[in-house]
Amino acid sequence: MNRRAQRVKELIARFRETYPDAHCELNFNNALELLVATILSAQCTDKRVNQVTVSLFKKYPSAAAYAAADPAELENDIKSTGFFRNKTKSLRGMSSDLVKRFGGEVPKSMDELTSLAGVGRKTANVVLGNAFQLNEGIVVDTHVARLSHRLGLTKETDAEKIETDLMQLVPREDWTLFSHWLIWHGRRRCTAQRPDCEGCEVRTLCPSYPIVSSAEKKRNGPPPSRVRGTSDFAKASSDKTARQAFDSSSGRESETAKRRRGETK
Repeated sequence: MNRRAQRVKELIARFRETYPDAHCELNFNNALELLVATILSAQCTDKRVNQVTVSLFKKYPSAAAYAAADPAELENDIKSTGFFRNKTKSLRGMSSDLVKRFGGEVPKSMDELTSLAGVGRKTANVVLGNAFQLNEGIVVDTHVARLSHRLGLTKETDAEKIETDLMQLVPREDWTLFSHWLIWHGRRRCTAQRPDCEGCEVRTLCPSYPIVSSAEKKRNGPPPSRVRGTSDFAKASSDKTARQAFDSSSGRESETAKRRRGETK
């Protein structure tokens, strides 16, 4: 076992302990609902999608319902998730394919899922892993891609190439969970802009830890309360001293400053 594989083994153990309840954070009751929610999640938060799907799933309980939906009405139903016109086309196209080719049921294979309109490999992996408990691949979203680089698991930038590298390192039985662990860690600890390196549970296994942590400290500096002149009180005191030392309106030294130097009484 090479060093990277050994480190992945240790990462898995650490993540399993840190996030024992890691799961897909999109709400769903069946494969169709998860497929719809995943399409809506593009460039949108899971929280927003979950808010929208509460009523959406009741209004459109089947693939046939989405396929027959009025485009303008469906657009309005999902508008708050963003890119609603393209998502409406994807939902209606995907649902029409399900009705025409699969009897309205969501298929359980990668090839069949990715043959549906608007469904790519990432979406198919989400559905297969979470609705059917089938480990056919590893979901690579922005969190998984970012953390895979920070953890030194890949140098690739293409999602499918990143997935290939991860699949070679992670045991198949953990493929679905591994993406959940990276997503949860990316949202809760290893964020894009301000990663909490000091509080990170896997920092001893992360080759980026000393680099990212040092860069973060340099960029942000010490906490505001420890920086001179940045608190409201310090700023007010500084402004008062400046006003006393120099009369900006006349360009002359203030009487207060002169008294301090003993030049006036």
